Amino acid sequence: MSVETTLALTDSNFEDEVLNSDTPVLVDFWAEWCGPCKKIGPVVEELAGEYAGKAKIGKVNVDDNPEVSMKYQIRSIPALLIFKNGEVVDQIVGAVPKSVLKKQLDAQL
Repeated sequence: MSVETTLALTDSNFEDEVLNSDTPVLVDFWAEWCGPCKKIGPVVEELAGEYAGKAKIGKVNVDDNPEVSMKYQIRSIPALLIFKNGEVVDQIVGAVPKSVLKKQLDAQL
């Protein structure tokens, strides 16, 4: 049984994996020291499995990837951005229930 996991997104692969993706991409901006990020992390991992083949799910560590974090003006984390055709189409800030993430992701499929 293969388990899909989230993509590790970085300043260097962000354009290829997110902006040039032909499927919607949910990007979780997080950091190791962020409590709410740790709470929502497992939910994001579950979504990666559930949406395999329909959407990409990735994570950006804001401490390790300052360029992409600044480009999208990430000021508070967790921040989850949904990209479609290279554009931000939705944004969720803070730890929210899985049902909220699913609803917003489903709207872009």
